[in-house]
Amino acid sequence: MMTGSRAEGQDKTIAGMVPRTGETREGLPLSLNRAPAADLVPWVARMVVAKIEAPRNLEIRCGLLNDIGFIRIPLGGPWTADTLEGAYSSGRQALLFGPQSKLMRVSCSGQLYSAGFGLKPGALHALTGLHCGDFLDRILPSDRVGLGQELFADLFAPEMTPEELLLGFEEALRHHIAATGAEPPDPVSAAFELAAFDDPNLSVADFATEYEVGIRKLERIIKRDFGMTPKQVLRRARALDLASQLCGVADQNEEADLMLRYSDQSHLIREFASFFETTPKQFVAHPKPLLTLNLETRQARRLEELKRLVPGAPRPWSKR
Repeated sequence: MMTGSRAEGQDKTIAGMVPRTGETREGLPLSLNRAPAADLVPWVARMVVAKIEAPRNLEIRCGLLNDIGFIRIPLGGPWTADTLEGAYSSGRQALLFGPQSKLMRVSCSGQLYSAGFGLKPGALHALTGLHCGDFLDRILPSDRVGLGQELFADLFAPEMTPEELLLGFEEALRHHIAATGAEPPDPVSAAFELAAFDDPNLSVADFATEYEVGIRKLERIIKRDFGMTPKQVLRRARALDLASQLCGVADQNEEADLMLRYSDQSHLIREFASFFETTPKQFVAHPKPLLTLNLETRQARRLEELKRLVPGAPRPWSKR
């Protein structure tokens, strides 16, 4: 998994890598991530800055699996991602990382530094009129989706703190939403995401009945706003929750319940491998710094949305 400096055995740390925006109890890096300002909550899922200092010759090979789209500006060393359209790399510009249907392989060298925000399901459609399915497993410059580079071009200065950078993103978004008159996303998508956070074994038919929407209409809304069918969204949610447990960035009190989401061990292994291309046993054998950042951001938001974690409170997996 690593070249340049290699992690050995079950050690979860990586020699030479120094987290700057937080770390787990095991020493893996975390991002600074938080809920957006109240007026941006309908569109924005999470504000995120991640910074890791590392030697230039340290190459990290890892991956991402996001269930929402992110606008990110890479500010660190060189990186490459294996997208649906092949290898993608870019300098300092705002990029849309679409949600992923499976693990997207990513490698980077030297300092890792990125800043941005996650878009709630349906926000891309509300802000630009585009369908999320068109960006599944893809990376594109933000101006290709109607979020021009000029929105973010002057946000970054070397002396800025992570929080100052996030406040700059929020102000840019505030101006964009006001200028375009964008409406909030479809409430059905927001409700489905929250239901998936709570119980990804839910019945799609029961959800449709509860929210008084026909099955076909629900499928169209979810495909437009998530890029996948309702059942695929739920399967991915189960796998992401399990991966978070395996990476140590989840509520450990949930562990037994997560196992019960699968009918048996072979079902668990098969489903997990369909998203992460490895078995759970192989998954935990090596550190996954980028994926851990990714999963922790989602879990912190998930637990806050479910009112099981107070925003701003210490998270049970964080080093204090």
